[in-house]
Amino acid sequence: MITRIREVRRAKGMTLDDVAKRCEPPTTAQTIGRLETGTRTVSIGWLNRIALALGVTASDLVDMPGKEHIPVVAYLGPEGAYAPARPSHFVAPLIEGEMTGLRILASIGDYRAGDEIWCTRIAPKDYAHALNRDVLFPRPGGRFLFGRLIGREGDRVQILPLNPNARQQILSDPPWAAVATRLVRSL
Repeated sequence: MITRIREVRRAKGMTLDDVAKRCEPPTTAQTIGRLETGTRTVSIGWLNRIALALGVTASDLVDMPGKEHIPVVAYLGPEGAYAPARPSHFVAPLIEGEMTGLRILASIGDYRAGDEIWCTRIAPKDYAHALNRDVLFPRPGGRFLFGRLIGREGDRVQILPLNPNARQQILSDPPWAAVATRLVRSL
């Protein structure tokens, strides 16, 4: 079994010793290191203990083909959000649910050029949970709208774009939305 223990641990900013101390019962940093590198076989029991220590599920620690990358579905520039000309993706240490990405090309609102925004896709029935959050909506012709979801009335959603002095936009019955859940910014 190929695990992602090291990737998840590093993504959480934890040391081997941090994980070892949080295990129930506690163990040593060397044991966690051996489990990470495959020097020691990872049993289901160890997987569950480490997952609990990291605050994730055991399935998050197992490497699953096809879930290594987050596809970038849009770029955001001064003209707005648009589809990329070539396929692109973010490499993620831990992917939760169905995710898509948004790459920021020019500083806009709270975002800076070079930022990556990881978004979790949601169905229309869940739009109410995304109120006052930054959300990416698909539009016809390979276009997108990214901004703050400020309201929903029936099948219509109201979005406030990030551009200064931008006016509220209304979309009717968008098939899905992607809520910004992670901001990845280079230091």
